[in-house]
Amino acid sequence: MTLHRRRFLHVLAATAAAPGLVAAQPARTVRLRGTIEAVNDSKLTLLERSGQRMELALAPNWSVTEVYPVTLQDVKAGSFVGVGGLPQSDGSQKAIAVVLFPENMRGTGEGHYPFDFLPQSTMTNATVADVAKSPNGERLELRYKDGSKTIIVPPEAPIVSLRPGDRGMVQAGQRVAAIVQEINGTPTVVRVNAGRNGFAPPY
Repeated sequence: MTLHRRRFLHVLAATAAAPGLVAAQPARTVRLRGTIEAVNDSKLTLLERSGQRMELALAPNWSVTEVYPVTLQDVKAGSFVGVGGLPQSDGSQKAIAVVLFPENMRGTGEGHYPFDFLPQSTMTNATVADVAKSPNGERLELRYKDGSKTIIVPPEAPIVSLRPGDRGMVQAGQRVAAIVQEINGTPTVVRVNAGRNGFAPPY
């Protein structure tokens, strides 16, 4: 068994033990973050953020989602967002990054669950009930089907949204998030989340 396959299976096992990590993704799917070292019609070589180099097959129908910057002013009451956060002592979450979902993705992964961006980090996908000022940044009150969370968004937290991209965006040197499934025993990229013109996804 190759090193990159062992690494993928290790990540896959960890994901299976914590289903919330990829609640918006199909079963047996992981998100690998890193920098593209090489890409061609059938293969993508990713230097994962852990330092592992992984050679991944590309599915024939692999797609690209463009991650692009927006501002917190674009996030309003009624918006559906995904917030990567860190729990605070007062019960709130400090935002690491905020994703403003397009309307056709409303409801994606709704809920609050562990996330693998940083140790102890969480993901909250929910509808914005209120936006207000706070001493440490904007405060978002989020509501989801089983509860609610207060999110403090510090000025440095990136705010992004999503739209369909194109394969020409995926090039060597880019930092990306690769959505990978094991297909016929081979780690295979089914989607790449990438920025345009040097913009890197914050997750």
